Amino acid sequence: MAALTPQTTTRAGIEPTYEACGAGGDEFANAGGELVHIKNGAGAEQIMTIVSQATVDGLAVADRTVAIPAGEERVVGPFPTATYNDGDGLVQLTYDAVVTLTIGIIKPGT
Repeated sequence: MAALTPQTTTRAGIEPTYEACGAGGDEFANAGGELVHIKNGAGAEQIMTIVSQATVDGLAVADRTVAIPAGEERVVGPFPTATYNDGDGLVQLTYDAVVTLTIGIIKPGT
């Protein structure tokens, strides 16, 4: 998985940057307030899966999937740490395809 670096907002504003989604998935450090901004430049819908790390009463909590329609974008999050963080404090993302799919991670500043 490729590591994505969260971009911190400021009161003056930021111009977010985006990178191609990794065919093997991506991950980012999550403190609980981060947002995923994902853009689909392809002519077909693509699906992003946010991997759940939680269990309840011994049962795995289902992963969350987000459909990104052709030519559209989505902002998703925040991600509760107890549900989505792995043992290293990372959220893992996978995709059904990565054709012209780009992503940026945004976190709130102080």
